[in-house]
Amino acid sequence: MSKSADDLLKLDRQICFPIYAASNLLTRLYRPLLDEIGLTYPQYLVMLVLWETPSRTVGELGAALHLDSGTLTPLLKRLEANGLVDRMRDPDDERRVIVTLTPDGKALKKKATSVPEALMERSGLDLAGMERLRTSVQAMVSALADVEGV
Repeated sequence: MSKSADDLLKLDRQICFPIYAASNLLTRLYRPLLDEIGLTYPQYLVMLVLWETPSRTVGELGAALHLDSGTLTPLLKRLEANGLVDRMRDPDDERRVIVTLTPDGKALKKKATSVPEALMERSGLDLAGMERLRTSVQAMVSALADVEGV
């Protein structure tokens, strides 16, 4: 392998590693904040989508979160067991499962409102820095989703 090819395989030249590391570190920052409201990070993501639109199919949730139903189903079962969502078959199409917020799920939104600000405070980034970073990463997610045909 040539020197330039070796250089391409250095960890600090990879785009995947800083994104992976940032994701892990960000999830760790979220953990104590989400523990206070009784959610795991993946559950929080599901709840964010449902707080925007309180009734979604599993397919719509999967599309919004870039997750497959095999990953979502256990999350949704736990959220249902905790009384935050209800799952039911679509009466018009039995193949689809509709997920809706329960009153407790809707009420949890009020407790969660402190999470974004607390995270920003813990991260050391200001609002403008967070917005720039989010915009850049979202553009990357969109580009990668297009490549994958998602």
